[in-house]
Amino acid sequence: MRLATDGYKVLARAELPRDTVLLAQHLIGKILVRETPEGSFSGRIVETEAYPVGDAAGHAYRGETLRNHALFLCRGHAYVYLAYGASYLLNVSSETSGIGAGVLVRALEPLDGIPSMQRNRRVQNLRDLTRGPGRLTAALDIDRRLDGIDLCRMGPLWLARDDHDVPEIGRSARIGLSRETDRPLRFYVRGDRFVSGPKTLNR
Repeated sequence: MRLATDGYKVLARAELPRDTVLLAQHLIGKILVRETPEGSFSGRIVETEAYPVGDAAGHAYRGETLRNHALFLCRGHAYVYLAYGASYLLNVSSETSGIGAGVLVRALEPLDGIPSMQRNRRVQNLRDLTRGPGRLTAALDIDRRLDGIDLCRMGPLWLARDDHDVPEIGRSARIGLSRETDRPLRFYVRGDRFVSGPKTLNR
């Protein structure tokens, strides 16, 4: 049986741009791998949002706290938080150590471990399995236990690349915000059926 790690290479920190907006674009087409005792899950990143330094909509805006500490780690670490008491969201820290900013992973194309992901979410619809930031964390069993983990080394959660062609990337305003609502900091694969959000933003 093919494992999720077959043909995947760890995304090295040196490959990650030292800029939040550039990193949000760079992560499009890369792979998120989740390793568990029950097996491996993975999905290709098809949608991200950037929350750069000084962004009033970002969790780092008011400074470092115990809750958002992972956002202030050097680029390539996981920041996982519980949104509205309902869903965990996964972000990737995006600047140098001590500077808070991050990239929200909004949607994946499911690749490996799909039956297990369907069981985790109790759904069969493949299109909606990881289409949205709360759905993808539920499918891959991502929660606060993984907050602060280094995504640039193999472990319970890591970022990978393969020989997949770089997709055509679209850009729009971010989704569901009350601040900084018009900034075009959302990136997505054009024409991809696993991208979330309204059609008006996915042209």
